[in-house]
Amino acid sequence: MTELRERWARTLRATTGTPGTDPYPYADNLLARWAEPQRRYHTTAHLAAVLDHIDVLAEHADDPDLVRLAAWFHDAVYRPDRSENEERSAVLAERALKEAGLTSRQVDEVARLVRLTTTHDPDEGDTNGEALCDADLAILASDAETYAAYTRAVREEYAFVPDEAFREGRAAVLRQLLGLPRLFRTPHGARAWEAAARENLSTELSLLDVP
Repeated sequence: MTELRERWARTLRATTGTPGTDPYPYADNLLARWAEPQRRYHTTAHLAAVLDHIDVLAEHADDPDLVRLAAWFHDAVYRPDRSENEERSAVLAERALKEAGLTSRQVDEVARLVRLTTTHDPDEGDTNGEALCDADLAILASDAETYAAYTRAVREEYAFVPDEAFREGRAAVLRQLLGLPRLFRTPHGARAWEAAARENLSTELSLLDVP
């Protein structure tokens, strides 16, 4: 938690260009959100992993610090039984970052990136969006043990959904992802993550045994 607080502070200071706003109340509020009890996958561990992946992809993005801020907010509001999480997270980002001293352009860009995680389908040439979406989806390219832990955590988040309905819904998500021409849009993602992610998705789909 201490390291995450400092990562937030560095990023906020880099985007505002001044030491004026105290970054830590914002960090503590966000970290409390990421530690809510209904979360099993969308936790501070996921946040840290996405930030690590953004560091790998930083050279691809036009403004990596805004991408990092979007990562902090992209699942800041998360209720597994609701469909408006990304929109509510974007609104939270707009309110908090305006108060923290970012320009209107910066606030709008972070909110746009948060909303983009609804589809993970950035336009060609949207380098900020490509970096964020690739970082968020990088878990799909994990080794078999990590991927299995990820799928278990997702199932736990949706424990209120009956098994058959969950399998059908999860299979639909997997088919949608596998149907994309490309899962990853950055050169690094395409090279390092695409093949492994597709293998993991295909394996999980076969194990669900849904017609």
